[in-house]
Amino acid sequence: MRALDLVFLKKFSILIAFLVAVGVGLALFAHYLNGKKVYPADPGAVRSTLDRIAPEGAVYAGTTGAAQQAAAAAAEQAAATANVPFGGSTDGATIFNDGPCTACHTGGVGGAPKLDAAGIGARVAAQGLDELIKKAIAGFTGTTGTMPARGGNAALTDAQMKAAVEYMVAQSK
Repeated sequence: MRALDLVFLKKFSILIAFLVAVGVGLALFAHYLNGKKVYPADPGAVRSTLDRIAPEGAVYAGTTGAAQQAAAAAAEQAAATANVPFGGSTDGATIFNDGPCTACHTGGVGGAPKLDAAGIGARVAAQGLDELIKKAIAGFTGTTGTMPARGGNAALTDAQMKAAVEYMVAQSK
């Protein structure tokens, strides 16, 4: 029985070796065929790569560069003012009347000082104009109420807030 076992093991080993060789051959053939196939690049990945390796700034040289630089500055300015309320206007009356200011300061809602000598006028006398502007920009919580930062409209610029406060002070006199 031992001789038959050895013959079986020999033939079985040869069969296993043959199957391993066929498997390796098929894997190499698949690798070869995969190398022949050309896959299109993913447009999102290409765009991401180009954005990542793009230069940080632009180089402007000569008269053409000066024109390009002026156009880039104008485009940057337009983009900056595109999201600013009231078109970037610093007209205090417009900001007060059409913005969030009038909702609270006209009726004294939430302890907001009204546009009179006892309201805004008294605060200017006690704290000064610069302090009122600072509190209007940063926000303030006092004993009588709360002033949200930028009147609750975060898109207002510092210059617009200053113009609105100056308008309110002028109306309180």
